[in-house]
Amino acid sequence: MNEFDNPLRRQVFSIPELMRSQYKDLEPKVRTLLTTPEIFNVQRIILTGCGDSYAACMGMKYLFESMTGIRTEVVTAIDLSRFYEKKFLGGSPNNPLVVAISNSGMVARVGEAIDRVRKHGAFVVAITGNAESPIAQKSDRILKLDIPKFESAPGTRTHMVGLMALLLLAIRLGEVRAKFTMDVAKSYRKDILAQAEALEALLPQMDEGMLALAKEWKDLPAYDFIGAGFDYATAWFGMAKVFEATGKYAMHINIEEWMHLNFFMREITSLATVVVCNTANPAISRCKEMIRYAEELGRPLLVVTDGDASDFGVDAHFVKTPRTAFASTMMLTQFVPLCLLMGYVQVMLGERSGRGCEGPWSFSKGAACVRTSEIVVL
Repeated sequence: MNEFDNPLRRQVFSIPELMRSQYKDLEPKVRTLLTTPEIFNVQRIILTGCGDSYAACMGMKYLFESMTGIRTEVVTAIDLSRFYEKKFLGGSPNNPLVVAISNSGMVARVGEAIDRVRKHGAFVVAITGNAESPIAQKSDRILKLDIPKFESAPGTRTHMVGLMALLLLAIRLGEVRAKFTMDVAKSYRKDILAQAEALEALLPQMDEGMLALAKEWKDLPAYDFIGAGFDYATAWFGMAKVFEATGKYAMHINIEEWMHLNFFMREITSLATVVVCNTANPAISRCKEMIRYAEELGRPLLVVTDGDASDFGVDAHFVKTPRTAFASTMMLTQFVPLCLLMGYVQVMLGERSGRGCEGPWSFSKGAACVRTSEIVVL
């Protein structure tokens, strides 16, 4: 038995089967979510959410654009509700298509954003696990998530399902708009299940590697997460798990900005540096340069990749993530080693998720700080 077993780890090991069951549930739901005329009417897409849901939106932006041919924006909920120019909302039927994601359906700012965009003519699809929630009730359509209950931990299972729901929606929009054939769409969908098989095979070595690294890194005070494209979204998610699981310092940044800013930081031997870089990333040449500079600085270094050490030529820790036929499905499992790492660090430090919502953090109990907030519809 693993003496450092923990809820985050157990969530991770449940993901392959969750992927299979959620695919069976979500794929037919997505097919009937929007009518063909509604899909053809869409001229712009806005993806929005908070926390892990926002990370999922960031990761899927470029996949939505490549699969649908439709300009897609990722807008934070508060920007969409308080700052987004209203003249860009409405103007023609079903435009823009706003996809709002919140598993609980109770996040005040997402609900406020929905109120505002619908007021000005947008069409809203809510992706949520709570059909009776304010977010669901305010939206034009609901893609209902039915995620089996599991012991609590910083969002892991919910993140994968949110990503899958968005990916299946992008595939459906592209298929109906004839951006690729039905056979290609079938191949995209089949690759989702292939990711489940690949993850199941890699989990033992991934788990062993992250346990060893956690023992080495558990006392480091801060983490620096770096990536580009949808790899950046995974880096953002990794930062979130540091906060939720351990409460340590962390930040996220894209590869190019790291070269302008983060490499100046002091205490370099105490700064855990995590680079997410898949081998199909168009920015891989810059990623390799950045990793070499991090190595030269002497930073503790982890590379999350579907490749291996031979692809990068540096002395670093590597963790291999699943590679299947299409890069579009990689995000569904790419984040997994970061959850394993943070789960191990958490239990080694005796930390509680979200600081247990006690003491100075008691205002966050029951997510009150994001659920009970004044609604302002502009």
